[in-house]
Parts: sequence; C-alpha cells; structure tokens
Amino acid sequence: MSTHHYYGDNVNMQGGTGNVGMIKNQGVAPAAPASPELEAAVRELLDLLRELRPQIPAASAQALDDSVPALTADATAPAQERHRALLAVAGIAATIGAVGQPVLEAVNRVLELVGT
Repeated sequence: MSTHHYYGDNVNMQGGTGNVGMIKNQGVAPAAPASPELEAAVRELLDLLRELRPQIPAASAQALDDSVPALTADATAPAQERHRALLAVAGIAATIGAVGQPVLEAVNRVLELVGT
C-alpha cells in the first residue's frame, strides 16, 4: 500500500469533456490582532485630530478628513496607505506649530508601534 502526500494544488482528470477550472484548497492565515498599545495610540491620535480639526484652515482640515480612514490599528489595513496617512497628518501638525506638537508626537508613537 502506498501513501500519497499532496502539497498545494492537485488536479485529477479522468475523462469528461469541457473540463475547466481548478479548485484551490489554500487559504490565507488570519491576521494577528493589533497590540493593545497600538490600539491605544491610534485612539489617542484620532482624539487629538478631532480637537485639532476646528483650529486649522479648511484645506488642512480636508487633508485630515482624507487621511482618517487609513488611520487604524487593524492588522488587515494596507500598511502603505496607513503610512501615507500618518505622514500627511504629521506634515500638517508640523506646519501649524505648537498646537500641532501633541499630534506630531502621537503620529511618531503610532509609527514606532507599526514598525515603520
């Protein structure tokens, strides 16, 4: 008696006509949950942005609004989009001076935690 071990895709066709397609028996491993520290840092950043938004010009406020959806601790969030959003927020915070300093520090904490 022989034992067969199949790794990856396996296709067996025994006769028939018009056979198309293949069943993929592979899945994606679930993403690891975000650390509690990252979740807390993102919450703090979003709270600071809510406080800062009324104090900045409309164009900067729109840029913040555009960036907020990507600011998440969700491990499945596209890392490049989150990084772009964090840099946009940091740029706005840096240009408005002392009032933006807490936001800039919060962005830096999130960047450290996501390893960027």
